[in-house]
Amino acid sequence: MKINILLRVYKRKSIRVLPLILSLILVLFVGSHTIAVPTKSTEILWDTYGVPHIYGKDNRSAFYAFGWAQMQSHGDLLLRLYGQARGRAAEYWGEKYLDSDRWVQTARVPERARSWYKAQSPTFRSYLDAFATGINAYASQNPNLIDDQIEVVLPVKAEDVMAHLHRILNFTFVVNPEDVLDLSKQKLQAGSNGWAIAPTHSASGKAMLLANPHLPWSDLFLWYEAQVTAPGIDAYGATLVGVPVLAIAFNNNLGWTHTVNTYDGWDVYELTLAGKGYSFDDKVRNFETKTLSLKVKQKDGSLLEQPLVVKSSVHGPVIAEKNGKAVALRVAGLDRPGVLQEWWDMARAKNLTQFQTVLKRLQLPMFTVMYADREGHIMHLFNGQVPMRSEGDFKYWQGVIPGNTSKTLWTKIHPYQDLPRIVDPKSGWLQNTNDPPWTTTFPAAIKADNYPLYMAPRFMSFRSQRSARMLAEDDKISFDKMVADKHSTRMELADRILDDLIPAARKYGQDLGQQAANVLEAWDRQANADSRGAVLFAFWVQQMHFDKDKGFSKPWNENSPRTTPDGLANPESAVATLQAVAAQVEKTYGALDVPWGKVFRLRLGNVDLAANGGDGKLGIFRELDFAPGAEQTFQAVGGDSYVAAIEFSNPVRAMALTSYGSASQPGSTHISDQLQMFANKKLRPVWRDRSDILAHLEERKVF
Repeated sequence: MKINILLRVYKRKSIRVLPLILSLILVLFVGSHTIAVPTKSTEILWDTYGVPHIYGKDNRSAFYAFGWAQMQSHGDLLLRLYGQARGRAAEYWGEKYLDSDRWVQTARVPERARSWYKAQSPTFRSYLDAFATGINAYASQNPNLIDDQIEVVLPVKAEDVMAHLHRILNFTFVVNPEDVLDLSKQKLQAGSNGWAIAPTHSASGKAMLLANPHLPWSDLFLWYEAQVTAPGIDAYGATLVGVPVLAIAFNNNLGWTHTVNTYDGWDVYELTLAGKGYSFDDKVRNFETKTLSLKVKQKDGSLLEQPLVVKSSVHGPVIAEKNGKAVALRVAGLDRPGVLQEWWDMARAKNLTQFQTVLKRLQLPMFTVMYADREGHIMHLFNGQVPMRSEGDFKYWQGVIPGNTSKTLWTKIHPYQDLPRIVDPKSGWLQNTNDPPWTTTFPAAIKADNYPLYMAPRFMSFRSQRSARMLAEDDKISFDKMVADKHSTRMELADRILDDLIPAARKYGQDLGQQAANVLEAWDRQANADSRGAVLFAFWVQQMHFDKDKGFSKPWNENSPRTTPDGLANPESAVATLQAVAAQVEKTYGALDVPWGKVFRLRLGNVDLAANGGDGKLGIFRELDFAPGAEQTFQAVGGDSYVAAIEFSNPVRAMALTSYGSASQPGSTHISDQLQMFANKKLRPVWRDRSDILAHLEERKVF
């Protein structure tokens, strides 16, 4: 195939043949796909799973094509998200978006996005302009494929791209509006698994990386898989819809993934109102006040204007006022506009030194970085714009902070060298499942006592314990075993607690309790589609309201992080709960040992499959989040979303899956077309070489 490419190139009279032929021969014999085949045109090669492989004649052209590709796959969604990021969604689509607009405008997202755009280098600004131009070009040439109600957002500007990014990162991930309104609850179900395996722990002697974010399967959380090839870059990975660069990616030399870390980059301050302002350092300071006008589309199509008064203290915008008090929100990183450039340059790096040089910019506000490369290095970085706080531990800063003194007002963030980080641990492996960095590997490589108490909390979840167990139990782990472990549905909590629950049920249980004990004893302790007993156990755990310090006779202990918590604090009460749950399960489903997949389903469009996987709180590595569905069933609404397994061999070996498919646009054949593989615990091969892509080509677009 490669020789055929050379012959076709030779026949093109417009090319100076000899130098090109010599350079291509050099590439073919020196190493596999180290340099992309030069091209005079820009094109998108769509493979049979709807993944775009973008070949740009220059970087601006690649950004243009990426904008076009995202519109073809997710046009309606992308434009709706941009409309929300403008803070004008209620103007476009009605009152149901009014709270969203208030949040975006109060946070000054559109205003800051304009300044962020201007702060880009002229070169990178031109890339963002090209991405927006690609979006508009697709919409102009395919007007019938865009929802008429969504077209009002057009034309898109690069400022909209920045606003969307800003809304996602700083005002959804760093701080979610629902979390601000109720500090006692964390409502955003965002998580991830990430592994980095060194050559010493790899069966092939090559470093490996596992990327596995867990996000809701809708809205601004959808992942979009792509390959971007242009001068200086040949990267494969995924990003969130509407973001113009890859956020999780690998190239021929290195790769990284992100996990949502235990990062605290925001605080709420309670202010005492005084006069026309608030008390601060024994003086009265006036609020900075700005009045905006929100337009709300009515059912008859008319627009109703509503004023929005945005007050800001020295801390940030005021989000609530009551009984002589006000609450102001402070968010880190609002002066750091370079995250897109940082991700872009991470994908262009060739080694660990270059990669860390990019990371040191600290433009990415949060997310753990799990890294592996061809040279055999692995790294865990607790990345984030962590405020330098004067006092208090992590728990203290989760509450409402006194806002009447400058002593509690942070103004700086920790530099890169202050952040928890480990490169090439003795164990040969690193893992993170949204836990603090202290348990990333064993023996422990990052000591919590060496960092401020507010840097991160101290705990290790059952999912993280399961993750570490799977990595530690193999002296050498193969690529295939890594993929198999990725799909593990075994419940670490069941392994921990059934040896207490089953004997207690035998001792205290009545007839139904005895039957429940029999079901649990026969159960395989997994959440596979045919697992019988998993439903009973999961529903029992839900009613027990366990946490690391509640419900267990032995709470979690950082000196025994992988074997605690353990035991039942009140076995008799636990059995009473088990009997009540058993009665409900039998009444609802007709049997105590109802198969997991009968109750928990994968439903997208017309596809309805038995699910496997479940809540990470059960200690399941393959996490799925469910919501109530039809006929007493539950359907997956989040969790395992994008998976990439990479081995840095020559050539790089990689497999991937986007659970819900590569498109959301109505009429696409790539909505849910990967869901059966997901149900079967399979990944698909990643096609990166042009010859492989052409062998699985569905569509070609040339610009």
